[in-house]
Amino acid sequence: MKRINMIVAVLLLGVLGACNSTPSLQQYYVTNSENPNFLTLDLPAGLLNIKEAELSPEQKESLGSLKKLNVLAFKKTEANKADFQKEKAIVKSILNAEDFTELMKMNTDFGKATIKYLGDEDAIDEVVIYGDNDDKGFLVVRVLGNNMNPAKMIQFVQALEKSELKESELSNFVDFMK
Repeated sequence: MKRINMIVAVLLLGVLGACNSTPSLQQYYVTNSENPNFLTLDLPAGLLNIKEAELSPEQKESLGSLKKLNVLAFKKTEANKADFQKEKAIVKSILNAEDFTELMKMNTDFGKATIKYLGDEDAIDEVVIYGDNDDKGFLVVRVLGNNMNPAKMIQFVQALEKSELKESELSNFVDFMK
């Protein structure tokens, strides 16, 4: 009997130890979709309004692998400084805990940014762009697609440069971040 109890206890500890208290990025998006400090947007690839006739075959292929973008933005105010620090730490822990591979880090006009991806080098399913600014807030963009290729990400960026974003559809986001 003692041996059975010992085995059950070891199994329970193993199961509890395997459970991760850090939510996935998707769970974090869903949990905060109704939080007034956040703005969430799901943008279909068509919203980018890229004129495909002006794209090279490589750019068309890169764009074709893109399905949608999920945007989550936290706007920092005087009233939510503590929440900002807490939420920023949670997002960073999620991005460090999951199986993301870092693609690059950069400094932008907005602040520091990191680009990471999930999947194999030849078949990326999700790219995550995270940026934060201690004065303005932070932004997480999930770029979802099928078999995206990091070598072709530059083609995607070049295609975005030819984009004419539909500003009226993004006005909520622009107003939120002002």
